[in-house]
Amino acid sequence: MEVVDTALADVKVLRPRRFGDDRGWFAEMFNREAFAKLGIDREFVQDNQSFSRKGVLRGLHYQLGKPQGKLLRVLSGHIWDVAVDLRPDSPEFGKYMGVHLKREDPMDAVEMVWIPEGFAHGFVVLSETAEVLYKTTDLYYPQGERCVLWNDPALGIPWPLDLLDGEPLVSAKDAVGVLLRDADLPGGK
Repeated sequence: MEVVDTALADVKVLRPRRFGDDRGWFAEMFNREAFAKLGIDREFVQDNQSFSRKGVLRGLHYQLGKPQGKLLRVLSGHIWDVAVDLRPDSPEFGKYMGVHLKREDPMDAVEMVWIPEGFAHGFVVLSETAEVLYKTTDLYYPQGERCVLWNDPALGIPWPLDLLDGEPLVSAKDAVGVLLRDADLPGGK
């Protein structure tokens, strides 16, 4: 497994090794022991999958009380994936990282993103459709669900909206996300 650093020290891009021949390829996506050696010694308890059309922007989501670490990959399509550090005591608090994840052809490289607990997460779909699969370290906890506004000027996230045919499509719940300065944060404000 190749590990690639991102703009945030604790968020990593992971590239599993593929074994291929003229029949196709095989890759081990998750192995608890191998991940523990990489410093990702977590138990994953839930898998989620989403299907979205071009221009859909989801996020920036996080949970209080039962924070979720996420191991995310694109099954098909192209997204721009974002993580924001919301840990109040972190030297990277309020900073973000963004990465293009693509699986437009079965022979494209397989990449996953590890986003630890304490980060907000979101993505925008840049292809006609995209399917995203992610494992989480805790169950969905509706009472703890929170959302930071995706276009909060204080974050300055340069979403690649120029690659869309219009404005992003945001859910009603995400459209009323809060600014970072007003957000309930992990471990208190």
